[in-house]
Amino acid sequence: MRQPGLSVIIPTLNEAKTLEARLERLLALWACGVEIIIVDGGSQDDTVAKASRVAVRVIESPPGRAVQMNAGAHAATAGQLLFLHADTQLPRRADRLIDAALAGRHRWGRFDIRLEGRHPMLPVIATAMNWRSRLTGIATGDQALFMTRGAFDEVGGFPDQPLMEDIALSKRLRRLSPPACLRQRVSSSGRRWEHNGAWPTILLMWRLRYRYWRGEAPEQLARAYRDVR
Repeated sequence: MRQPGLSVIIPTLNEAKTLEARLERLLALWACGVEIIIVDGGSQDDTVAKASRVAVRVIESPPGRAVQMNAGAHAATAGQLLFLHADTQLPRRADRLIDAALAGRHRWGRFDIRLEGRHPMLPVIATAMNWRSRLTGIATGDQALFMTRGAFDEVGGFPDQPLMEDIALSKRLRRLSPPACLRQRVSSSGRRWEHNGAWPTILLMWRLRYRYWRGEAPEQLARAYRDVR
């Protein structure tokens, strides 16, 4: 059996309501030889059962997004890794887009993002996220981080922390190469901004980023984050 070129790693925790539909959208990639790995952090609902019907591989690990993604990367067999949130949808033939992006000087990258929902601020927030990422060379997990296996191993994977693990990894990867910032968009849920309010959520995230930049421990910041996993 031919070794896959890309492994998609999806950390989950109590995602049964939407996971099956999301995974079905990945079947086209699976049919093209992409490896799909679900890493569950101890769901109390039917997440594992539903994932087992669709995903190629389902493994379990201790909870924590960084821990789960590292476990998935350890189990992956491809030379390219894509870390995908359970509520994020990839553009068509994302495997080809990633392969082309990593064929040159770039060793890692991310997609632009579109936020799903009805709140009128969501397009503005997504645009700001995309431009901030381009200007700083820092990406968030919502933007579907991808990289070569070599780059992931060289920087030691995700740091074992409960928050800002994607920012910390981006800073490590940025030392190896600038990110490939793909204009093709992933679609991600805007529920955080809709449920908690757009401006309160924006202010919360900026406060957390500022405190993280000042050197505050991620464990302490996690207590202030309503949706930490």
